[in-house]
Amino acid sequence: MSGVLYVVATPIGNLEDITFRAVRVLKEVDRIACEDTRQTRKLLDHYGITTPVISYHEHNEQSRSEELLRVLELGLNIALVSDAGTPLVADPGYRVVEKARQRGVSVVPIPGPSAILALLSAAGLPTDRFAFLGFLPAKASQRKKALSEGRELDMPLIFFETPHRIEEALRDIAEVFQGTPIVLARELTKVHEEFLRGTAGELGEMLRSRNVMRGEFTLMIGKPEPVVDRSVSLEEEVAELVNGGVERMQALKEVARRRGLSKREVYRQLRG
Repeated sequence: MSGVLYVVATPIGNLEDITFRAVRVLKEVDRIACEDTRQTRKLLDHYGITTPVISYHEHNEQSRSEELLRVLELGLNIALVSDAGTPLVADPGYRVVEKARQRGVSVVPIPGPSAILALLSAAGLPTDRFAFLGFLPAKASQRKKALSEGRELDMPLIFFETPHRIEEALRDIAEVFQGTPIVLARELTKVHEEFLRGTAGELGEMLRSRNVMRGEFTLMIGKPEPVVDRSVSLEEEVAELVNGGVERMQALKEVARRRGLSKREVYRQLRG
């Protein structure tokens, strides 16, 4: 009789965010397959878990999945974990789970932490429907295409992004989503956890004011608003609101929101 493949969610930052069941399974299985053995070892040492570990990541997934299947078919149990959060969510693991299913090996999920759900629960945006689109492409043209396609879904979108690309991503989001509200979460569950909220332009300005950018980002774009007619100039759009009885300062803020720009950028363009 074959063993069981457990897909175990682990903390995304705070080591206390793990279930009793997950700790028990990690202690009882015969092997733990993980992305980075050094990273997983920190968690295992914290809970006194001595189960042997084996590396399983995107560079060896094809060959290592066969090795793991042979171990499972011998009747041994394996826990699959990622560096943080729920395995297979923008992480390797698909191949071994697929092959296990094909060969009749039991696959048991051990649910737990997820950066996506953590952000959804604290963002303060509607969460009845949403789409998770993983990491944005690195190239600007492909990134804009992915964002444009995501906009067509007409629902909130969630992405992961790296520190060295977040400012570029926000510039492209400002272009595609204009004044749509955005929540940017950094260092979820860790000591320096923070949530930033505003338009893409406003968030980009916040980040540019910082000297150092650290931590992984999880970003939620609210349901897109109607597209602004770009043939209408800033001056015309502001004037239309003022003529409709809106105070000029409020009109400037509204135009900035619609276009995904900071108020400073609107002032600059109007002066220019």
